[in-house]
Amino acid sequence: MTQIDFYFDFWSPYAYLASHRLGQLADKHGCTINYCPIDLTRAKLAAGNTGPANLQIPPKIRHLMTDLRRWAGRYGLPFGSVPKGKDTKRINTGALLAQDRGMARDYVREAYDAVWGQGGDPNSDELLTSLAEKLGWDAEEFLRYVGSSAAAERYEAVYERAVERGVFGVPIMIVGDEMWWGNDRLEFLDQFLQEQG
Repeated sequence: MTQIDFYFDFWSPYAYLASHRLGQLADKHGCTINYCPIDLTRAKLAAGNTGPANLQIPPKIRHLMTDLRRWAGRYGLPFGSVPKGKDTKRINTGALLAQDRGMARDYVREAYDAVWGQGGDPNSDELLTSLAEKLGWDAEEFLRYVGSSAAAERYEAVYERAVERGVFGVPIMIVGDEMWWGNDRLEFLDQFLQEQG
């Protein structure tokens, strides 16, 4: 079965959009998704992308928000305001536990809805507790995990592997040696999987 490695950060709204469509493509082509959470800022810096952030370019951010709302409308997804916080380390790390439990897809869907669908703070204990409860997990156990050194080491290992593979941003999808970057490249991935089928 073909595996799609999906590199994402819950801070990325375009990865939010891509995660929705990617699940549909995986079902269509009988693929599995390997969810690979990384720190977007670190990945960009490692690749030499030191330009200003989108939030520092007012005309760009105005257009970007319009673009995001258009895509969300096309996919039938809720799209709230910009999340209240930018620290995604704990919520990103939680995806690794979800992967262990065979619930990564559900976790990513619920976490993205909380962050970008509802505009929540990805690092708040309240959001993380609510996320765990929606998945039927023990919230205290989940909070301990995402704050643990063992989880941090796993998260770092995923990041280091991403840098080795040339991941420079998110969302990035990799199948074998082929890479696609961006929500708007999913049609090319769909075509590739169709040709491989």
